Amino acid sequence: MNPDNSIVDGDALGSFRQQFNGEIIQPGDEKYDSARRVWNGMIDKHPALIARCTGVADIITAITYAHEHDMLTAVRGGGHNVAGLAVCDDGLVIDLSELRSVHVDPENRTARVEAGAIWGDVDRETQAFGLIAPGGVVSETGVAGLTLGGGYGHTRRKYGLTSDSVRSIDLVTAAGEFLTASPTEHEDLFWALRGGGGNFGVVTAFEFDLYELGPEVMTVGTMYPLEEAPALMRQWRDVVADAADEISSSAALWRIPDHTVFPEPLRGKPVFIPSSVYAGPVEEGAKAMQPLRELGTPIVDPSGPESYLELQRKFDPFFPAGDRYYWKSRFMGDLSGEAIDTMVEYMTKCPSPRTLVTVRALGGQIARVDPTETAFTDRDSPFMISIDSTWTDPEEDDVNVEWTRKLWDAMAPHATERIYFNFAMNEEGEDVARATFGENYERLVEVKSRYDPENRFRVNQNILPTV
Repeated sequence: MNPDNSIVDGDALGSFRQQFNGEIIQPGDEKYDSARRVWNGMIDKHPALIARCTGVADIITAITYAHEHDMLTAVRGGGHNVAGLAVCDDGLVIDLSELRSVHVDPENRTARVEAGAIWGDVDRETQAFGLIAPGGVVSETGVAGLTLGGGYGHTRRKYGLTSDSVRSIDLVTAAGEFLTASPTEHEDLFWALRGGGGNFGVVTAFEFDLYELGPEVMTVGTMYPLEEAPALMRQWRDVVADAADEISSSAALWRIPDHTVFPEPLRGKPVFIPSSVYAGPVEEGAKAMQPLRELGTPIVDPSGPESYLELQRKFDPFFPAGDRYYWKSRFMGDLSGEAIDTMVEYMTKCPSPRTLVTVRALGGQIARVDPTETAFTDRDSPFMISIDSTWTDPEEDDVNVEWTRKLWDAMAPHATERIYFNFAMNEEGEDVARATFGENYERLVEVKSRYDPENRFRVNQNILPTV
């Protein structure tokens, strides 16, 4: 969609600027190239306008302007979504990146978080009171994108999805109306926002329940040679099947990064890591997770107590902004030996030494929520695989994308029809959306049709309104 020049250059734009308190950035401006960039360096979109909002009034003004001039609209929170859904070509980006305040109420154990915040903002404020909101595993992840898509983190089995801890959500609808969605206000919208993505408006703030944890947690990070992974992943699968809710564990296939935190002789070595965190007292965690440290003979064992804040930041250096990312995911009904062997075999031929394949053990509190209670449907899959291909050279795009798709296809016989949209490239289509949301899909269509009947917000994992 190419907007008429008068919309972005003439009187209409002048009027927009007068009504808008924040910064409006357009092609040719000094800040334009940096403002249009998102975390994934593969994304190279050129919006006509970027409206950097200072508050709700700016958001309403921007939505109104986009509506009046029929402009494609994208919404940027943290800008961390791997599919690059925070930006669009030729349209208007409603940029919330300046809205990052976090207010903690330690007495009631709640936090109010603006939609441009990243998880590092939340962790810093909540840990000042010995509390956490269940977030992601990279501190630069945007709060809004993760939460609206569900959200898996280091405490998922104890406290569920990130979206399960949401008490209320403020947003502006496609009609420019400010609403609060909660269990007692606009309940249909509150249901849809917890897992249905950015389909229903521009979220301005979340209210989260908080939980006691920290300042230290027990972690397991033993690293075993990749050639031992077929046997050890089977053992890991059996251990986590009976694990306490406090244990959230993932089977990671990776190469030891070329980073100073690792011994130089080990860097680049392919490994299997039963990465695990205990959401409870460190002493209890050390005892409960000992079996995960004894699957075999590790080549290095950095397990032990760790600052929760440091845990939340520890993966940041390995997934920096501007590198190239192509990720895909599948939910798995089980983790068969054949599936394990396939993953390990593919990792021996992985074109990038930085690519990470992770199988997350789910269950626990996630599975105790009825699938119809929120829009996030998949509550009973015991595992989810994410293929997180990562590299830096644009000339290596094709080989890495092809490898990722081949592994994703190879896992199909071992997986359900559902995917995790936060780890998807926005290329799967309506059939996959229907399969992923299952019995909730038609209800999501109803909510979409009520709050965004013209599909103004479609730069997302889109749910089509009823025509």
